[in-house]
This record gives sequence, C-alpha cells and structure tokens, in this order.
Amino acid sequence: MAIICLDLEGVLVPEIWINVAERTGIEALRATTRDEPDYNVLMKNRLKILDEHGLKLQDIQAVIAEMGPLEGAGDFLDAIRQDFQVIILSDTFYEFAHPLMKQLAWPTLFCHRLEVDDQGKVRDYVLRMSDHKRQAVIALKHLKFQVLAAGDSYNDTSMLKEAHAGFLFRAPENVIKEFPQFSQFVDFKALETAFREAVDSKF
Repeated sequence: MAIICLDLEGVLVPEIWINVAERTGIEALRATTRDEPDYNVLMKNRLKILDEHGLKLQDIQAVIAEMGPLEGAGDFLDAIRQDFQVIILSDTFYEFAHPLMKQLAWPTLFCHRLEVDDQGKVRDYVLRMSDHKRQAVIALKHLKFQVLAAGDSYNDTSMLKEAHAGFLFRAPENVIKEFPQFSQFVDFKALETAFREAVDSKF
C-alpha cells in the first residue's frame, strides 16, 4: 500500500493569504512559502501585519468561507483515494482549514494551530513540530509504506526529497529552477498518472 502526501494551498485550494491580501488590499500579505523559504520569518511578519491593521481571526475566516477548492481538485482526490491512502501535510492552521476540508470530503489533515485571545486577535502560532512534513514522511516509511508526495513551495521540498517519489505541482518558476530534480506538473490527471507510474510493486 502506498500513501500519497499532498500540500494543501496551491495544490488543492487557493493560497489563503493571497486571498486575504486581495480582500483587504494589504499587499504585504501576498507573500507565501513560494516566496520565503523560512516559514518562521514568514509567519512572524504576517502576525505583525495583522496586528498593525487590526485584523482578527474572524476576518480571515470570513475570506476563507468564500473560497473553494481549485477546479478539478475534488475529482483528483476521489480518483487517487480509490487506490491510495491520502494525507494532507500543510503549514496552514486548523482554525483556517475546516470549511475547505468539508468541501474536499474531509481528507486527513496534519497542520498547525493558532493561539487566539478572547477578542479574536491572533497572538501566536504553534507548529506541530519543526519540518513536520518531512518528519511525517519519515514516520510513514518506518511503518513500511511507500510514500509519494507533491507540493508547490519551498516548504514542501524536504518532504519531496524524503519521499520515495516527489513531484512539484503548479510550482512557481523560482522553485522549479532551484529544484530541477523534481518532475513538475500543472494538470491533475498528469499528476495522478505520475503517482500511479511511481508505485513500486515490492511495497
């Protein structure tokens, strides 16, 4: 049995922070893990911007409530779940992800959480663990699973390296250029085919 590990934002759903930036007009919130390799630097800057502009958790959740999966993402998940176990490994937060997971028929999601005060202000974030995507792949390999993975950003590359087969999906040019060892795809059907072709019969 093989397990597929997928990133969430940019692969199955739009980038949440970009949507927040577009809704609020705060251009600085457009930065994502496609732009900044250091997740802690990225998140500390986001929290600073939220504080400066008085944005609260409910403001972000209001944007997310109007978002939906990328076109074809639901059908893609339905297709691969017929033959693979699927786990979403994301650097988003459970406080953000709930409505999006509902629209994707509740896939398993490993991500982080936020610390929010009584007024709804986001005070901090709590990582599940450092480099949790790679660590999850290592754990699954110890359980004797073959692990296949796909993502689009800097924070996915350690997961892709650790997996038995890793692929970039709709990644920006800077990531593709820096990590030429990964085949890259822009079409869900092509990615599904790549997963199926990568399966090793010995597992």
